[in-house]
Amino acid sequence: MRRLALMAVLLALLAPGAAFAVRPDEMLKDPVLEARARHLSEELRCMVCQNQSIDDSEAPLAHDVRVLVRQRLEAGDSDRQVLDYLVSRYGDFVLLKPPFKLDTLLLWGLPPLALIIGLGGIIAMARRRATLSERPEPLSSEEQEKIATLVGSEPSGP
Repeated sequence: MRRLALMAVLLALLAPGAAFAVRPDEMLKDPVLEARARHLSEELRCMVCQNQSIDDSEAPLAHDVRVLVRQRLEAGDSDRQVLDYLVSRYGDFVLLKPPFKLDTLLLWGLPPLALIIGLGGIIAMARRRATLSERPEPLSSEEQEKIATLVGSEPSGP
């Protein structure tokens, strides 16, 4: 029982907690505005890390964007206005889930296209392997004679 409790404590200490990069000096005093800012920063991509939201990133640019989001909210902007402002400044790439439109067609279409090409390659390799593994027909007596004359030996019987 004691070992089990000790293991549970060790696992709790080793388990990673929620690691957010938001600094205490960034946080707004109004809890409602801060909740909106946190929600928005989870939807925005860090332009440096690119696979993290600005809420999770410790990059200086992510810090600047988090501060900018909070400034816009304090100025009275709606969530949509904040997102529109950031998209106008940085483009659709700033959104972790960019909208589907002509400008982002490659962004949305590349993963399925890569999957289709990969599956096509696997199928082609499987077909090629199947044809290579088929046993060839045995040589006819005429072919054996030709080989024997080229090599300079007697033809062997079947």
